[in-house]
Amino acid sequence: MTNPVTPTVPTTRRAVSAPVPAYAPTGPGVLKFGGSSFTSHAAYEELARALAGRLDAEARPLAVVVSAMPGETEGLRERLHAVDPHPSGDRVAGLLTLADTISAHLLTAALHRLGRRATVLAGHEAGLITDETFMWARLERIDPEPLQQAFAAYEVVVVPGGQAVDPRGRPTWLGKNSSDLSAVAVAVALGAPRCEIHSDVEGIHSSDPRRVTGTRLLGHVSYDDAAAVSLHGAKVLHRRAVRLAEEHGVTIVCRHNRPPFTPGTVIGPGGGRADAVVLNLHSLVLRYHDHEEADRAHRAFRSDGVDTIRLDDAPAVALIGGYVDHEASAHRHGIAVGRAAGIPVTEIRGGRTTVHVAADEAAAVRLAQKLHDELPVPRPTGVPA
Repeated sequence: MTNPVTPTVPTTRRAVSAPVPAYAPTGPGVLKFGGSSFTSHAAYEELARALAGRLDAEARPLAVVVSAMPGETEGLRERLHAVDPHPSGDRVAGLLTLADTISAHLLTAALHRLGRRATVLAGHEAGLITDETFMWARLERIDPEPLQQAFAAYEVVVVPGGQAVDPRGRPTWLGKNSSDLSAVAVAVALGAPRCEIHSDVEGIHSSDPRRVTGTRLLGHVSYDDAAAVSLHGAKVLHRRAVRLAEEHGVTIVCRHNRPPFTPGTVIGPGGGRADAVVLNLHSLVLRYHDHEEADRAHRAFRSDGVDTIRLDDAPAVALIGGYVDHEASAHRHGIAVGRAAGIPVTEIRGGRTTVHVAADEAAAVRLAQKLHDELPVPRPTGVPA
C-alpha cells in the first residue's frame, strides 16, 4: 500500500446531541455512518443536525463516509440479476455503488438546508485507486489531493462508502461492508489520527448480540484480534480497514449511530485479548471432492478478493459474509463447484481459532450460544491475575 503523503424537514432548529470525542481534535474529523443510520429519509435531517452541532462545537471540518439505506443495494442487485443472472463484475460495481451515492447526496442535501457548506466526493473523485478487480477490489493507492482541495471550499465532505476506481478510472467496489475501509482510507489521506465508525452497536461484542444472549462489549481490542473476528464474519468492521488502520497508525473508535453517540470498542495498539464466538448467517461452507479441489477453490476465491477460510480438517472452504456467486466464480476459474455443507461458527479463545460447521441457521445459532456460554468470563478491570 502506498500513500503519496510521509434527512419532510422542519424549519425550526432544535438541540441535538453531537458526537463529540473526548480528545483534543486537530484537522478534519473522520466519521463513518453505516446503513442502519438511515432507516428513514428523516434520519438524514437528524444526522445533519448532529453534524452541524459538532461543527459548531469543534470548529473544524468533517469528512463523513456513508452507506446506503437498508435494502437499497440489495434492490439494485435484484434488478441486475433479473436482467442477467450472472452479471460481469464491472456491471455489478457500476450499479451497486449507486445506492451509497444516493445516500451521500441525501445527507448533503440535508446539510445544505441547514445552511452548511457540504459536497459529495464519489468514488471516481475521492482519490482512492484500486487494482483492476471490479469486485472486492484491493486498495493500492490513496491520493490526498482531492479531499484536501474539497476542504478548501467546504466544511463537510461526504464520501459514499465502498467506492473507488482502477488505474483507468473505471468504477470498482471494495466489497460488502467496505464503508469502513473507505473511512480509514479517508483518515489516511487526511493524516487523521482517529477514525470513528458509527453503527447500531457500540463496537465488537463477544458474539452477535442479536442472536446470542449474555454477550459482552469488548472495550479495547488489538488490531490483530479485530482483524481476526472480522475475517471470520463479524460484521462490525471490515478486515482490510483494520489492517490499513494498523499500517498507518489510525485508531478506530466504534460508536453508536444515535445520540448521544455512545463510544464503545477502541481498536488500536496495546488492545487486550478478544475471546469471542463469531456467527454470520450469510457465511457458507462449501465442500469439495478432495483437498486438492478445495485448495484450488480457496486460491481462486482469494484471487477474486473474497474472504475465505480453508478448513484444515475437511476438503472445505468457508465463504465469509455471503454475497458471492460461487458457481459463477467456479466456472470462471475452471474449478469444481462446491456443495453447500453448512454455516461456519468460529470460536476464538486464548489466541486459538477453531471453525465449527453447523448444518443450518437454527443449528448455527444454538452452537454459537453453547460455545459462547463456555467462554471464560474476563476478570474485572483492576483485579490481578
